[in-house]
Amino acid sequence: MSTSSMQIAAPSGLISLVLFLVAVAVLALLAGSFWMGNRIKLREPPRPRPEDQPKMPLDGPVYEIRENREPDEVPKVPKGGRALTPYELSNMQTRPSDSKDRPRWSRGSSGSFGGGGLGAH
Repeated sequence: MSTSSMQIAAPSGLISLVLFLVAVAVLALLAGSFWMGNRIKLREPPRPRPEDQPKMPLDGPVYEIRENREPDEVPKVPKGGRALTPYELSNMQTRPSDSKDRPRWSRGSSGSFGGGGLGAH
């Protein structure tokens, strides 16, 4: 064997050893992650059984109630009076509206700013 072929063979053997060690390290890392994941899963509470699942109410399914709501008005400030701060206002409640008409947007409008609709014409 010539000297030049010996010089090429020596580094390739070292590269093969390094690649083998990297492969063993990756396999050890994968095995360790599966082992750790299994330990974590064993510490979790068990999955709910079918009898633990929610049941339908005895009087049947609950349906959506559609109604219009109106807000309570903000108190008017008397002339010369001081405006109320947010801390002085109570929680603004809503009440059912007398009107049963659903509010509608203008025809051709998406109802939102920048919604991509054609807009009112």
